[in-house]
Amino acid sequence: MCQDPRFIGGDGIMFYFHGKKGMDFCLVFDVKLHINAHFIGKKSKKGRDFTWVQSIGVMFGPHQLYIGANQVAKWKDSMDNMLVQLDQEEIMVPNDKGRTWEFPEVGLRLKRLSETNKIQIKVDEIFDIVASVVPITLKESLIHGYDVTEEDYFAHLELNFRFESLSNMVDGVLGQTYRPIYQTRVKISVAMPIMGGAHKFASSHLFATDCVVSKFGQYWKNTGDMSGMQF
Repeated sequence: MCQDPRFIGGDGIMFYFHGKKGMDFCLVFDVKLHINAHFIGKKSKKGRDFTWVQSIGVMFGPHQLYIGANQVAKWKDSMDNMLVQLDQEEIMVPNDKGRTWEFPEVGLRLKRLSETNKIQIKVDEIFDIVASVVPITLKESLIHGYDVTEEDYFAHLELNFRFESLSNMVDGVLGQTYRPIYQTRVKISVAMPIMGGAHKFASSHLFATDCVVSKFGQYWKNTGDMSGMQF
């Protein structure tokens, strides 16, 4: 997932989902996993918001994982502009490429893929996420008409997801494309295939599971392990 949010679905088809600035949307929701994204952006002369994903909230079991880009006025590649929190506690990892940090009790492993702004986070048998923080450059702004200034480079996330053990009920902007029987609803013949359904995937906040078709928590309700769950 990158740029003016562009996704490659589990079916291999590329599509755009613009969402709306200042709002949160469900990217993936399943019985054991729920991922929301917070969209930032600005008004466009084209009649819709330019949008980017500023942060994601990942819920698995009783745990909450936050990955976000800090607001940046002056972008420097040497500065780390990523914030990572597990259960509201910041994860501090030295800025050394290849350095890892493990949480055995959670099954989570974090690895720096570069000295700044790129990490890999994996939870065994659930997900593997590579996240990068990138700016909107002045050149990109000029080409696409973003009108970005040096006061705010709209730092945002580029994300690569790999999932394990998704159920056939998986849904969400991205999650639905991983269903075995899914058939794309976007017009793949156009230059910018748009995924609709924003109303169905809207969430009240980054760690809410209240989007219309959310299924998160059913697994732990059925198994009886609901320790620490928040609804």
